[in-house]
Amino acid sequence: MPISTSDAPTDLDRLRTELLRRAKEAGFDDVGIARADARTDLPARLDAWLACGRHGDMDWMAETAARRAAPATLWPEARSIVMLAMNYGPDEDPLDILARPDRAAISVYAQNRDYHDLVKKRLKEVARWLAEESGAEVKVFVDTAPVMEKPLAEAAGLGWQGKHTNLVSRNLGSWFFLGSIFTTLDFAPDARHDDHCGECRRCLDICPTKAFPVPYELDARRCISYLTIEHKGHIALEFRRPMGNRIYGCDDCLAVCPWNKFAQVAREAAFVARDDLRAPLLAELAVLDDAGFRARFSGSPVKRIGRDRFVRNVLIAVGNAGVPALADVVRPLLDDASPLVRAMAVWALGELGERDELRKRAATALGTETDEGVRAEWRRVSD
Repeated sequence: MPISTSDAPTDLDRLRTELLRRAKEAGFDDVGIARADARTDLPARLDAWLACGRHGDMDWMAETAARRAAPATLWPEARSIVMLAMNYGPDEDPLDILARPDRAAISVYAQNRDYHDLVKKRLKEVARWLAEESGAEVKVFVDTAPVMEKPLAEAAGLGWQGKHTNLVSRNLGSWFFLGSIFTTLDFAPDARHDDHCGECRRCLDICPTKAFPVPYELDARRCISYLTIEHKGHIALEFRRPMGNRIYGCDDCLAVCPWNKFAQVAREAAFVARDDLRAPLLAELAVLDDAGFRARFSGSPVKRIGRDRFVRNVLIAVGNAGVPALADVVRPLLDDASPLVRAMAVWALGELGERDELRKRAATALGTETDEGVRAEWRRVSD
């Protein structure tokens, strides 16, 4: 991309009808079209959010803010944005795993293949046809580019951004991926979707870390998805127990949405949960070295956070599990090469009733440890 031909479009209505058909054949469950300039409110909204620091250490959001908030800045020639949704609905309640503390809760979307690969491949198929058929230029984006997919999808009529800031659909509920095709074609836009949240606040009330300061606003710094995936450093003490056994992402606010009565189970095999990722044992995950981690999560989005952050998350879940026998898998990690792992090994052992043993090691550990995050954990157990 971009793809272009010399022929000019002749019949936008016919082209639009065929585009919708082709998208459905490619596996997309819903399609809508917005004008590229449909959301002129986004620059001010994004700037205000960034000014509050709610993006945490996702510096790339501030660095790409101009392009992210204004499609015309990202690609001035774009006239229309085709937004497409692909369902990944689970075949079981994602909240059930939270009652199994010796098991790891992995967000539904990450229990099989990385969605970027499949969605982008399908988008390119549709976009290539559109370019060849119309002579227009096209560009495709799936999450990794600076595009605000959710407000654009709302403008395209696919759904509305709920109080949890995620998109909700009357047809698909909460479980779907978004992709976009930017094009120089000037399609008639679909009507923007109305908000149907009403007085409901289930998504706000269930959040374990109170990440929503007010409805429709997210403070990423308090969000478990951010903490387990985007945050590269030590996780603050106040968030560890609320994290429970969630080791990669969090589905709570999505799972409780009443509009999920219209949700569908994923049809794509790549989005059906792998058996080994549905409810893996924490004891198995905690002992993974880098090679074992890469092998276990080959092709999964989990792989992108790396072994050290992953085991950091697992150790927090271990500390929350209340299973003293898990201390056996944690002790060797006190000497792990990663300070993220060492710190959470100290914390997890303290939570599992090993505080007296840790106190015996504290003086020696503090004498040799150089990472301040790890030192803080040793000081905490020695107090």
